[in-house]
Amino acid sequence: MASQNTSDQRGSLANRAVREVYPVSRIVREARVLLEGSFPLIWVEGEISNLAMPGSGHIYFTLKDEVAQVRCAMFRNRNRQLRFTPENGLQVLLRVRVTLYEGRGEFQLVVEHMEEAGSGALQRAYEALKQRLGQEGLFDEAHKKPIPTMPATIGIISSPDGAAVHDILSVLKRRFPAVDVILYPVAVQGETSARQLVEAVKLADSRKDCDLLILSRGGGSLEDLWSFNDEQLARAIYDCELPVISAVGHEVDFTIADFVADVRAPTPSAAAEMAVPDAKQVLATIQSLMQRLTARTQQWLSGEQRHLLHLQRRLPRPDLQIRQQNQSLNQFKHMLDAAWLRGQQNRAQRVDYLAARLKHPQAQIDSQQAHLHSLMHRLQTAFKSQHKQAAHSLITLQSRLKRQLPVQQIAKQQQHVSTLKRQIDKLMHAQLTAAQRLLSQQMRTLAAVSPLNTLERGYSITRQADSDEVITRSQQVKAGDALRIKLHQGEIDCEVKGVKDS
Repeated sequence: MASQNTSDQRGSLANRAVREVYPVSRIVREARVLLEGSFPLIWVEGEISNLAMPGSGHIYFTLKDEVAQVRCAMFRNRNRQLRFTPENGLQVLLRVRVTLYEGRGEFQLVVEHMEEAGSGALQRAYEALKQRLGQEGLFDEAHKKPIPTMPATIGIISSPDGAAVHDILSVLKRRFPAVDVILYPVAVQGETSARQLVEAVKLADSRKDCDLLILSRGGGSLEDLWSFNDEQLARAIYDCELPVISAVGHEVDFTIADFVADVRAPTPSAAAEMAVPDAKQVLATIQSLMQRLTARTQQWLSGEQRHLLHLQRRLPRPDLQIRQQNQSLNQFKHMLDAAWLRGQQNRAQRVDYLAARLKHPQAQIDSQQAHLHSLMHRLQTAFKSQHKQAAHSLITLQSRLKRQLPVQQIAKQQQHVSTLKRQIDKLMHAQLTAAQRLLSQQMRTLAAVSPLNTLERGYSITRQADSDEVITRSQQVKAGDALRIKLHQGEIDCEVKGVKDS
């Protein structure tokens, strides 16, 4: 229908052109309407030439290939979204509207979106891989492992010469210098980079020498970061049993490794911040716990001492109890002896009375005497038994009193207090030993990453002469700036003659 309308319009315009004359502006305007109505937004690929970027903010250039060329315009409201600077000879992929520039009557393309041709292909491949791995479940939150609160050893998979490693080590040294670091050196870009990254992840996972892995590199273009979009690397990270932090590029850069990793850090420094706690806060917590433990121990000892004093007040003096029991025993013995004597006297009186009544009762006398001897024997036996029982009761009471003496409880409590003191001393000695061991490990780590060793191998550190700012990029200086270069032995003062951007 659209092509039929266009044909009708063209035919109508041609018929009218035979009968009357039209101004050029109307012809050009109608031609522009016909062009814009005939072509939707389309994608075009070609090479930039005749690039012009005036102060208005618009961009004008010619897009060409081997056999043809066309003028293009990209207005200011669109080119603000560019992530690169267009240059002559650059191969680009454009999303354009076909139109006609009325001022010159020229056919042109109005650019709505521009991206580098290589980056565009990589971006489409990246999106396709991301969608496919997401559907397989490699990005699921349920599979992600928690990061350990205080790892003893951290593995870093990165280039040993990159700034990312130095940033991570600097943050680890500042926040938690006691942590050990294992560096798995790899190339972070290039043809063999992806294979080296996969092998490093698998090696670290198989050795189990560290508690946490940091996969890191500095920022760059999509091509520079492409090794971290490798499918085999994504699957290696997914299968890794160690927790993985991905810190690839800058905060705006996202790779497939970021989505598969257990945690994504916006920068390498942020990854180091996430990996370890702040040693100052940990030390403050330990000191607070030690103070609480000391206070609790002192409070417990005070309570036990008060309890012991209370028991001492409740218990009477054991020597008084023993004297009282001896006095009672003596009274019982005296009463028993008196009762026995009275019994003997009563029996003797009865014998005398019976003897007085009987005339020659020899047989009865003999019988009574035998009965008397029997009674006396029984009485003596009963007395001995009662005396033995009383002595045994006295011994039992003495033993019970001895068991209840507070002296034994005091000795037991003192022994318990001594045990607690030895345990506290042992714990403090162990903590001091561990701290000394951590300090030794830290000194060895500092010696391993010392910049003086790097200077000895021929490297140098360049600083501003007036501010001591370390120079890492050519954009930090300009011609005429005074610099100070530190070597392994001595320093050099120099002046910048020219700056060349990499």
